[in-house]
This record gives sequence, C-alpha cells and structure tokens, in this order.
Amino acid sequence: MKYKSQLYPRMYNPLLIKPERPLPREAAIIGSGTIGPDIGYYLKSAIPELRLIFVDVAEEPLENAEKRLTGYVDKAIKKRKMDENKGKMVLKNISYTTDYSGISNCDIVIEAATENLELKRSIFRQIEDIVRPDTIITSNTSSIPADRIFSELEKPGRATVTHFFAPAWHNQAVEVITWEKVERSVVDYLLWMFCKTGKAPIVSDNAICFILDRIFDNWCNEAAYLLNEANAGQIDKVAQEFVFAGPFFVLNLANGNPIIVETNTLQMEEGEHYRPASIFNSVDRWKTIKMGVRPDVPEDIKNTVRDRLLGILFSQSFDIINQGIGTPEDLNLGCQVALGLKKGPLDIMRDLGEAETGRIIKKFQADRPGFPGAEKPFSYYQTFRRHVLADVKDGVKIITIRRPQALNALNDEVNDEILAAMEEDIDNPEITGFVITGYGERAFCAGADIGNFPKMLGDDEASVQYARDCSRLLLYLDTVEKPVVAAINGMALGGGLELAIRCHSMVATRNSYFQFPEITLGILPAIGGCVVPYRKWPKAADTFHEMLRFGKSLNVREAKEIGMVKEICEDYFSMIAQAVEEVNRLQGKVERIPDGKAGIGEILPVENPAAGKLSLSQEAVSILDKTIKECAGADTFREALDIGYNGFGEIACTNAAKEGISAFLERRKPNFDV
Repeated sequence: MKYKSQLYPRMYNPLLIKPERPLPREAAIIGSGTIGPDIGYYLKSAIPELRLIFVDVAEEPLENAEKRLTGYVDKAIKKRKMDENKGKMVLKNISYTTDYSGISNCDIVIEAATENLELKRSIFRQIEDIVRPDTIITSNTSSIPADRIFSELEKPGRATVTHFFAPAWHNQAVEVITWEKVERSVVDYLLWMFCKTGKAPIVSDNAICFILDRIFDNWCNEAAYLLNEANAGQIDKVAQEFVFAGPFFVLNLANGNPIIVETNTLQMEEGEHYRPASIFNSVDRWKTIKMGVRPDVPEDIKNTVRDRLLGILFSQSFDIINQGIGTPEDLNLGCQVALGLKKGPLDIMRDLGEAETGRIIKKFQADRPGFPGAEKPFSYYQTFRRHVLADVKDGVKIITIRRPQALNALNDEVNDEILAAMEEDIDNPEITGFVITGYGERAFCAGADIGNFPKMLGDDEASVQYARDCSRLLLYLDTVEKPVVAAINGMALGGGLELAIRCHSMVATRNSYFQFPEITLGILPAIGGCVVPYRKWPKAADTFHEMLRFGKSLNVREAKEIGMVKEICEDYFSMIAQAVEEVNRLQGKVERIPDGKAGIGEILPVENPAAGKLSLSQEAVSILDKTIKECAGADTFREALDIGYNGFGEIACTNAAKEGISAFLERRKPNFDV
C-alpha cells in the first residue's frame, strides 16, 4: 500500500513531529450556524486562554452561538466535568461580530459556513485579504475537494480542509485533507494540534466526500432506497447490529436529509449509482424508533436489509482503499469514532470471513449495478494493524497504542499487535530498541477492556487461563534483549500499568499518574501487578501496598522519587526524545526482574477497608493480601507470576468480583456490602 507513505510521509503518530509553531493564541470561526459554535467550544475547552472570534453575516446566529456556548459551560459545570474557574476562562475572550476585519491577527481561521462552493470561495477571498501571510486557513466542508475551494487563493499552500463531526465539541474525529498545493508542514501541524487538543485526526486524500462521508452518506442513501423493502423503524433496528443508532434516527437528529442530497449529487460525478434517493426531497422527519426500542423485524426483511447495508458499507470501504483515499487503519478507526460503528467495516468483514463477505458484495453489486467492490484478494484489505502505530525515530521503533475511543485500553488484539511489531524487528540490526507509548496526551493506557470478564466470573480455571493468555506480551518483555522503554503520556492504569512496569525503564510527562484500581472492581491485578513492583523497587513496598490494597494513585513526581520513573519530561515530544535516549543508555545493560523471595515488609489487616469514600470488599482485600504475600515468598519470578494468576482465579469467583464488574459495566458505584 504505497499510498500510505503519501498520506503519512513522516510519522503516523502526529505527536512525534516537532511542530513549527505553538498552539494557536487567536482563532476565528466563520459561520455560527450548526457546527461553528461546536468547533469553537472544542477549541476554547482545549485551549481556554485562546482568543476566539465568531464571524457571521447576521446578528441572530451570533447571538445563538453565544447562548449555546454559555449553555455548554453551565451544563459541564453542573455535571462536574468542568470547574467554575475553567468555565469562566472558556467564556472569556470570545467576540461575536459581522466584521471580518477583527480576524487580522488570527493564527488559524476555520470556515464553517453553508455547503456552497461559490459562497466558500467568496469567504476565502475576504479572509486572505485580511489575515497574516502565515495564518492557516481551513474549511469544514464534508464533501467538496480542497482544490475546488482554494483554487483562487494567492497562497493555497497554507489552506486545506479540516472536516469535523457532530457534535464537534465531543466527537474525537476530524479529517485533515492532503492535496497537491497544501504544504506538508501545514498538514502535520494540524494533525499535531488536533491530537494535542484531544482529537483523533485522520488523513484523507483530496477525493469527493473524503473518507467518512463516503461511508455515512451512502449508508443513509442506501437506507432510503431500502424503504421499498422495509420501513424506517425496521431498517434502523437491523442497522443497530452494527451501529449504536440507525441511519434514520441520525438523520432526524442532524436534520441531515439536505446534506445527503447535496453530497450524493456531488458524488454522482463518479457515477449515476450515487444518485440520492428522491424521497429525501419530500420528507422532513423520519418515522423511526426510539433509542432502546426493539421492534420485531420479519426474518426475510431483516436479511434483505442487512445484506444491502453491509453491501454499501463494504463497497465504499473497498473503494476508499482501492483509490488510496485513506488507510485501512484510519478507515476502521474513523468509522468507530466519528460514525458510531461498533466495529470497523474491515473488522466486520474479518468476522464474517472471506466467503460471506464475497457473497454480500457480489449480491450488492448485482442489485445495485455500478458500485465498486474488491479489486484485490481479501487478505489485501485485512493485513494491517488495527490498534497500533509503528514509527522509527533515530533507530528506535516507537509503538503507539491508538485506541483513543477507549483511552488506549488493552485487549488481546492490542497485546498481539504490540508483540508482532516488536518481533518483526527483533533481529533487525538497524533497530536498537523499542518505545511503547499511548496516543494523545491523556492516556498511556487506561487498563484492560473488561467486556470479557463477566464470562469468566465464577470460573476459576477460565480466569487463570485468561490471565496467562494476557501475559504473552509481558513474558516476551521479560526475555527480550533489546531495550524496551515505556513512555507514559498521562494515565497508566491497571493492565496498562502492568505493561509499563514490565518494560525496562520508564519516562513520563508531567501530567502522568499511576494506579491499580482493580480492588475497587472486586478483583486484583492479574498479570504481574502483585509481583513486579516489589521485586523491581523493593524499598517502596509500603507505597505499593497502598496502591494495590486501596487503589491509591501515584503522581509522576512520587513515581520518580521511588525510582519507577527515570525522567519527567515537559511534553510529549521531549518524552519520546528522552525515551529514545534511554533505549540507547540501556544497550547491553537490560536488567531482569530478579528471582528469590521479595521483601515486602508487614501487611497489616484493615477493618472496613476503603478506597476514598468507597467501601471495599473485606473478602477481596484478604485474597489480595494473601496473593501479595505468597508471590513475595516464591523462590522464582515465574513461580510468583503463577501465584498471581491463581490469585486472580480465586478472586474472580467471589461476589465482590461479580458486583464490581457489573457495577463498572452498568456505570454505577459498586455496593460490596450486598
């Protein structure tokens, strides 16, 4: 897939590229209608000190934008997602005007006006006459290629499309478009800026509708064509196998009918088969189902709808990869983050298998002539890493866990991908070592996905085997000769912390912290958390008692004081540089986790154990205490790990584990007194 290097010529992880300019100090949003205020709120929430200017042709949308931002802040404060001081900062330094002259000193200007090419060109002519020569200019268009919008600019190299998704203040996705005249430094800066401020940006080539609107708009359009076979409620019900909300529900939510007509009409440049369904011109609201309602759908209708929806999903996915519009990794991630698919389209294909995927796409192309399909073998569309990015910096391979929608949480596939990324270069003399880090600035890794836990609860053997299976990567780290450094970029929790402490060294950013929260779920760290800390940093045994027994977090300064963290770094870029330096320092000096008994001091029994205000299970704490002591008493490190696996098996059979896991999945506070 040579086009990957064209979309990402330098690094896949945007935070590995040193930006040529800082975060914007002043920005403007042109257009205060549907999405403009949401983009503005995202920017101000991420950069509270930013001076923000809203520009529109009329006062009313500006007044509505101000009300919306105030409402967002009030709601965030009431829900305790924002404190009052930050709320004041967010609402400070915002101006609302019909006068373009105020944007002259902006670092970035984002156009979010109506989807009309001539209007956009007119807006950008005005913008370019006013702003500085180095101001970055972008459009939020969802479908119009960048070369058409910016064709009349004198300096097109600083202009491109940045396509946000609703609600833009919350949805992590944003497409950044690369096209022939945009400077690569501008694309790299935008990727860096979005990633640093909490987004999950992906790169798209300059095609009509880019990556994600090709998926979404055609999904909705096909749903409308299916109205000859089923009603809107039935179609939404069938769709919910794959997405959290069906196409008609989303269209109602976003008033999206005109958008589908507009974008699919544009895409008809590629063929008559993209023609928008005529019913979009005569319906304002769809009669669909409420969230959570499960109407019955006859089996024959269900199969027809399912095949057609999957057909259009697969068709557009194949086409995006065939044309090199986007990478498989970005397609898969973007569909989940932006569009609410439960799995990426390529994952759905993998789960169905080659034969069933082939049947669906063949039938779809017969039913809907003209639509694209697979042009390469099935394996071509499946051979990629779903959750891990791999870059090389100064001879060191940087492995980034990219699951921003799950705070980079681990699952079996993530572990296997990290392991595979290491194994493919373990004998490569040009790679001197590895750095494992997380995507973005919020989380190294928020722990392990616990969706599979309920199936194991109450089954000692299954739980022990699960712990062993999850340890394949960690056991590899124990024996690998090349240095492996964990670069901690935020929270390192549970299984994420167990991964970090098995690396040969750690560096971290100033916002990092460490925690074993398992006991608050009625379980214990299964894959080394009860073993490794005491053997690597024995003088800090009391600290680890507090972390394991009561879920106490450890900030980065405390972690450095006890020797866990080698260096504290100012930002992500310097953290990676320090991690690379640490890999070089460790050449030929990798220390193994020692055998022999571990000194853990005294573990005093506690009546009514608690983690803050949460009362813990006495039974669970007792099993944890016993496991820590038995692990410490083991003669070898491997024996101690086995004891830890067995301790997890024992605690998984308690009522505490059942209650803790259930409460987490149900998003409620556990009650261990039941």
